Amino acid sequence: MLTACALALGVGAGACGQAGGSAAQGRGTIGVLLPDNQTPRFEKFDRPLIEKRIKELCGHCVVRSASSRHDVGIQQQQVDTMITQGVDVLILDAVDGKALRSSVHAAASAGIPVVAYDRLADGPISGYVTFDGGQVGRLQGEGLLKALGDKAHGAQIVMMNGAGTDPNSAWFRDGALSALRGKVKIGKAYETLGWRPENANLNMSAAIAALGADRIDGVLAANDGLAGGVIAALRAAKVAPLPPVTGQDADLAGIQRIVQGEQYMTVYKPFRLEADAAAAMAVRLARGESVAGIGTKRVANATKTGIPTVLLTPRSVTADNVKETVVHDGLYTIDQICSGRYASACEKHGLTSGH
Repeated sequence: MLTACALALGVGAGACGQAGGSAAQGRGTIGVLLPDNQTPRFEKFDRPLIEKRIKELCGHCVVRSASSRHDVGIQQQQVDTMITQGVDVLILDAVDGKALRSSVHAAASAGIPVVAYDRLADGPISGYVTFDGGQVGRLQGEGLLKALGDKAHGAQIVMMNGAGTDPNSAWFRDGALSALRGKVKIGKAYETLGWRPENANLNMSAAIAALGADRIDGVLAANDGLAGGVIAALRAAKVAPLPPVTGQDADLAGIQRIVQGEQYMTVYKPFRLEADAAAAMAVRLARGESVAGIGTKRVANATKTGIPTVLLTPRSVTADNVKETVVHDGLYTIDQICSGRYASACEKHGLTSGH
């Protein structure tokens, strides 16, 4: 459900209902619409980081944040509500980029620029911030090949791709295939409805039934949530040892599985960089300024070319570089990662609070 005013930054509650036009004087309203609150990154990192950076750049701006619970209809309603409430700018991480096209057009017709966040929606987008999805997929594919080692050539894998409605899913998949093609056999490949771990679990159970529990050498899972569902299905089928499984987003549970040896790798996308760039674009647009100096690259969607874009670089994380990546950047502390049953595995990898 849309929050009435998720975060008021230095103004009274009455300012939450103001229409656009005040941003040039250091005031304004910026809407932030995220796709779901189940994927840990959005509520734990993206939303608070975006809100914090907007406050730093525009102390008297107001931020309204909402999650669509991965429901296209809800997100369309949220855009309509933001338009009615007169926000100055929208930061939109679209559940379905094609389905949100009319909503983006409606915002633009109301004089509200839209910054596409993480996923590129169709329509007159004013700016776009994301990580290089092709590189995300390549890192996953290369990681899986490294984990397979000498057994890589001719190995049979399962591809657990993301939701077909998410344009990033195809970007990730194609990047992975650029590393895997001609080197492994893809026994089964799935689109995972809603990026939901429970659907990945069902898909993986079907793959095990079709291919055989002992005939799966590795799994290219598109993110950590899917990896968790995949690993649960493998364990339920009593597959041991577990084949290497990839991931993405550096979820805490994913990092803990990596340390434990249940998941081979994840792709870490420093969320602060993405959030900072989106906030900077939104504040400039709210003030009627150009974002060309921020988005130095240009991309096109189905309806517009030359969209100013920030394209960021992802990083691979394995048990060997947890400390140098997610711990070093302050994403998690060693105590968070190494709690409870993960303590002994952390010690094996040199992940202790005293080091």
